[in-house]
Amino acid sequence: MKLHINGKETTLAVTDDMPLLWALRDVAGMTGTKFGCGMAQCGACTVHLDGQAIRACVTPVSAAVGKHITTIEAMQADKIGQAVQAAWQQIDVVQCGYCQSGQIMSATALLKQNPKPSDAEIDAAMNGNICRCGTYPRIRAAIHAAAATLA
Repeated sequence: MKLHINGKETTLAVTDDMPLLWALRDVAGMTGTKFGCGMAQCGACTVHLDGQAIRACVTPVSAAVGKHITTIEAMQADKIGQAVQAAWQQIDVVQCGYCQSGQIMSATALLKQNPKPSDAEIDAAMNGNICRCGTYPRIRAAIHAAAATLA
């Protein structure tokens, strides 16, 4: 199957019903996208599909054909992704770090759609991204900091 991943056309030998998560991690070698629950409830597997944050664990590869897939590996080349990652470091968001690629992908998608979100809008956009370490106040602060940097 031909997929457009992080700006590059990539051919992967996968079935059309394989979850996108496993195609990215196991076949394409992009291990920044994490497996968490396998049921689209934790957000660790979040990637962008045509700019929208989606859960790769329940998205079949066939749904991504002809669309642009963006993973955490591409965030350093994205102006908004850079600002989000810098804010994450500045605010010292990460504890264990396992969920953070999904958190960053959701935050970046939010700021692309809404450059100055309110607390309620942040909470709504980040709903479903679970952080077992409970860094939610720092995540919200980092999103506000990234938005201020980009303003």
